[in-house]
Amino acid sequence: EAHHGPTRTSQEAADARGESIRIGGKAIVAKVDKSFRLFVLSAALGLNSRAICRHLGAQRFRFATRDELLELTGLVPGCVPPFGRPILDLDLYVDRSILENDRIAFNAGSLTDSMIMDREDYIRIAEPLEIFEFSR
Repeated sequence: EAHHGPTRTSQEAADARGESIRIGGKAIVAKVDKSFRLFVLSAALGLNSRAICRHLGAQRFRFATRDELLELTGLVPGCVPPFGRPILDLDLYVDRSILENDRIAFNAGSLTDSMIMDREDYIRIAEPLEIFEFSR
């Protein structure tokens, strides 16, 4: 666990942790068709919404608004941890990019606190619904 000054971007968080942005786990809440879901990918990459819709057989995709995120998680953008149920009441999907590193770093429910975990421990504890490729 690391305590640091407030970070607003994935790069700022990586710099504060003294780690590569590649091991950062970016947690994104999005509405896919009619349900909100949590997607986790390497902080160095972007999210490919078309790949998500194609894989899940969905028609619509949009990012949660700040107000929706606050209502769903009690958190503001930038501090959502990469965990679905039972921590956050959301289905969790993990991008294959997370498997490319031995560790995952993420903000732990705050813009000033980070955690770094062994990737295998993260996958075992987080229990994602699916792991597939949705980064670009």
